Amino acid sequence: MAPRRILSTRTGLVAGLLVLLALAASGRAAATPDIRHWTADEGLEVYFVRTTALPMVDLELTFDAGSARDGEHPGLARLTSNVLGEGAAGLDAGAIARRFEDQGARFSASSDRDSASVRLRTLNDPETMSAAVEALSLVVGEPDFPGAAVDRERQRMLTALRNNRQDPGYRAQEAFWEALYGDHPYGHPPGGTEESLNALERADVRGFYRDYYVRGNATLAIVGDLSRAEAEAIANHLGESLRPGAAPEPLPKPGPSVRAGETIHIPFDSSQSHVMMGQVGYARGNEDHFALYTANHILGGSGLVSRLAQQMREERGLSYSVGSRFTPMERAGPFLISTQIRSDRTSEALEVLRDTVTSLRNEGPEPDERERAVENITGSFPLQLAGNRNILAYVANIAFHDLPLDYLERFPERIKEVDREAMVAAMQQHLEPESFVTVIVGPRDAEGETADEGEQ
Repeated sequence: MAPRRILSTRTGLVAGLLVLLALAASGRAAATPDIRHWTADEGLEVYFVRTTALPMVDLELTFDAGSARDGEHPGLARLTSNVLGEGAAGLDAGAIARRFEDQGARFSASSDRDSASVRLRTLNDPETMSAAVEALSLVVGEPDFPGAAVDRERQRMLTALRNNRQDPGYRAQEAFWEALYGDHPYGHPPGGTEESLNALERADVRGFYRDYYVRGNATLAIVGDLSRAEAEAIANHLGESLRPGAAPEPLPKPGPSVRAGETIHIPFDSSQSHVMMGQVGYARGNEDHFALYTANHILGGSGLVSRLAQQMREERGLSYSVGSRFTPMERAGPFLISTQIRSDRTSEALEVLRDTVTSLRNEGPEPDERERAVENITGSFPLQLAGNRNILAYVANIAFHDLPLDYLERFPERIKEVDREAMVAAMQQHLEPESFVTVIVGPRDAEGETADEGEQ
């Protein structure tokens, strides 16, 4: 099957130089990416950023097809994603891989709780780019899901699941999500369970693909050295390759955890205890995001200079590392504090963690803390946009969550607008330390922390 010619137009060097000169003249050369958005001929939503630093093109197709869509089959979304490139249009995995390798292109697929993504990196030479995009269109538009590949990947996932049970950090993470979200789709393990994986069949994978890898359930992000016309040609071809179909119904909103305020202890023979503590947070697009992002930077998001690190490590020697983060998702994602602590001082450590959150929540940051946080966040932000792949990750996220096109441009400005009062109001609205779910994986504290024991 010979690759089809998709692209026939190319912006010349002179035009590229003119664009760069125009950007420099307007002060935009070092600014945030200029994101263009349109709907392709077949209905695919497209987000495009032209960059000229490298003769490369990166693109990402994102589907609302994460583990939250597994239903009664935990692990199905990940299994589907993992075998997507194992055969397409009658070509086996080796032939598909050679299609990409012959062009020096790189293909990958992955999934998380919210979404599944397919990525391609290719040189921007028209012939090379056309062949690489054509190979990608076969993978996403005509996958075969060979039975042998499905069986092989299912066995690999089962082996990984058994190995992960020997990792206290993994066990703490899975137990935390289950305790926090319960029967909500976010509470289901993305890697599945032994029972669910053993029950999955090729027909399940094909059905999941048929339901969720469709045009109306996808967004396309393109970043690289190519013209708008070339980006449109790529988008139109990929849109034509995808099956027609609509996005699924929105996920239900998670309610408060039924295990709020509980401490769950999972016995594990290790020198330290892994602790995860937190609650249901907020969803992407929440107006309090910038205030909470800044507040968390002070609390536990700034490494060794954060309040949690100072209280846990520097002042008491309870932990070598500790951090906290909000993870906004399509629906309310978690607020999480994670650390490894001395098992003989577990009760003291849990008290310090809660007290540190409560103090910042009730009293707010000191003026110098706020200033340092704002300077650090805004000063380091340009580094997070260095390179096409970093830009692609942000653009794909903006596309999937339907965030404003000027989100990146306004991010530093929104952070600078955050003051003490905004942080206190947001924390008091979204954080309830007394309701935190706490998971401990490790030896039991000799002092005896209050906990429900049990395997998770």
